[in-house]
Amino acid sequence: MNQQTPALEPWQWPESHWRALVHQVRAGRPLRPASWKDGARCAVALSFDSDHETNELREGGRSIGRMAWGQFGSRVGVPRLLELLHTHDVRASFFVPAVSALLHEDEQRRVIAEGHEIGIHGWIHELNSVLPYEAERDLMLRSADTLERITGVRPVGLRTPSWDFSPHTLRIEREMGLQYDSSLMADVDCYELELDGEPTGIVELPVEWIRDDAPYLSMHRFQSLRPYTAPEAVFDIFRREFDAAHAAGGLFQVTMHPHIITHRSRVWIVDELIRHAKAAGNVWFATHAEIAAWARTHAA
Repeated sequence: MNQQTPALEPWQWPESHWRALVHQVRAGRPLRPASWKDGARCAVALSFDSDHETNELREGGRSIGRMAWGQFGSRVGVPRLLELLHTHDVRASFFVPAVSALLHEDEQRRVIAEGHEIGIHGWIHELNSVLPYEAERDLMLRSADTLERITGVRPVGLRTPSWDFSPHTLRIEREMGLQYDSSLMADVDCYELELDGEPTGIVELPVEWIRDDAPYLSMHRFQSLRPYTAPEAVFDIFRREFDAAHAAGGLFQVTMHPHIITHRSRVWIVDELIRHAKAAGNVWFATHAEIAAWARTHAA
């Protein structure tokens, strides 16, 4: 019986191997405009990941309690956010797993009817990095088809669930003709994604855990994940991130979750963040799709 050659440790890898890993997906040319639409100094990209019950379903879980926790996002969270966005007359992007959309079809139709964007966020909030190419591609196509059937609008952007980006994800995005991605963290401003050293034309609207409510405020009873940051401190972090983006004339992108941010002691963060941005003046609140299109055509 032939014995397999033991796998090399990372410190034993030849240079060609680690270079190939690093260069699969890279940040290419920067896409920061000299100014934003109507001469705005700063673009504000509010986003909400409507994971709902898929937080439990993705792990094969059957916890009624955790599914109820997710249902809060649809029953209370999204309506509360839509009312708030309507009050301030600003638009946002909602990234929705197809299973969440199928469970709450009227919610998605309302989101679109009120002028917001819905982007792809996986099928059941699966992890792309554990999927073979064929399975990941099938789920992404089925997700796009499902969102289009429910809302009447074909999504043009992707946020991978848990920002888990596989070696196949960018190739599939390009095959699907998507305009942008919002899953990676190589910059604070928009940039073009490169696949194996070649420009793809796909715009990245970078995310960051710093600008995400979940690490600060999420909770899992049976794991070590516990809220540890006061809402006032979360707002201060988001505010400082916005202030720096505004000072630089760049992009302020933030990621929040309806089942996390909309509780009564927290939803004020969204309200105050919008008020603070408006008070700073000369800002453009837009969907991720609008910002990606502007960055692509107006890059300095």
